[in-house]
Amino acid sequence: MKRFFGMIGALMLAVFLSGCGYNQIQTLDEQVKAAWSETLNQYQRRADLVPKIVASVNAYMVNEREVLTQVTEARSKVGSVQISADTIPSQEQLQQFQAAQNQLGSALSRLIAVSENYPQLKADALFRDLNAQLEGTENRIATARGRYIKDVQAYNTLIRQFPTLITAKIMGYQVKPNFGTDNQDEIMRNPEVKFDTGARAPAGNAAPAQPAPAQPAPAQ
Repeated sequence: MKRFFGMIGALMLAVFLSGCGYNQIQTLDEQVKAAWSETLNQYQRRADLVPKIVASVNAYMVNEREVLTQVTEARSKVGSVQISADTIPSQEQLQQFQAAQNQLGSALSRLIAVSENYPQLKADALFRDLNAQLEGTENRIATARGRYIKDVQAYNTLIRQFPTLITAKIMGYQVKPNFGTDNQDEIMRNPEVKFDTGARAPAGNAAPAQPAPAQPAPAQ
């Protein structure tokens, strides 16, 4: 009898969890974890390319030590942010991670821009190969990051809806942090509009003055 009631209770619990979105929460939670792991993997791929790129341009950019130093320091800062692929970071950790990655991305962009001034470097086969790998990695980062953002949005939306929010609270599922907009301050800033009301044509291009209309002769 005890076994019978135990089976009934387990069945009722399974029905309750299924009806309250527990299985769906589990599915989306696993999708977020997989997306985060892939995103971190692609960022690590870029970080691993940095020492090779710096070494390949070092012999050419003798006058660009500041740019090389910025890239090296940004790479070091990325490595100092301790993030695990097994655990979704907190909002604060994700912000630190994003800031470090943005700094590295900007430094690499400056390095590639400066390389345009060195024809011999651009012709170097190793540098061309590494640059192609970097471009491919940046595309992979954008794809993986976009997937993570989308999966987190779907998960966060689900656990805020009724009745799944009850299941989420009982089971301890919480809202997950997401990547922010890099240029949020720029987007939210009110546009500055100026009207030049005092503009005048240059003196050399001024239109010739029109003669005054002739006055009628006084009556005799």
